[in-house]
Amino acid sequence: MEIKGISGVGISGAFSLEKTTDSESVVDGAGKFFKELVGKVNDLTQKSDQAIQGLATGENRNLHETMIAVEKASLSFQFMSQVRNKALEAYQEVMRMSV
Repeated sequence: MEIKGISGVGISGAFSLEKTTDSESVVDGAGKFFKELVGKVNDLTQKSDQAIQGLATGENRNLHETMIAVEKASLSFQFMSQVRNKALEAYQEVMRMSV
């Protein structure tokens, strides 16, 4: 039995490592990253809801697959929340810096 990780929900490849002097491109990159992250979390949540509905209606009799879908959605939401919290903390720290 092969266990695969949650694909597509992570920060790898989110930002390019190129040097840029344009702050707008960094903001656009961060915005694009968060938009993609929210979209992927939303997709996992919808799949979880479909699995629960399928189990409740008797369409799907695999409780373990339903629970895996629910846990994937839960973990991805927790990950997104922590990324948001860290981004807000970093922003607040930058705003506290004196010039």
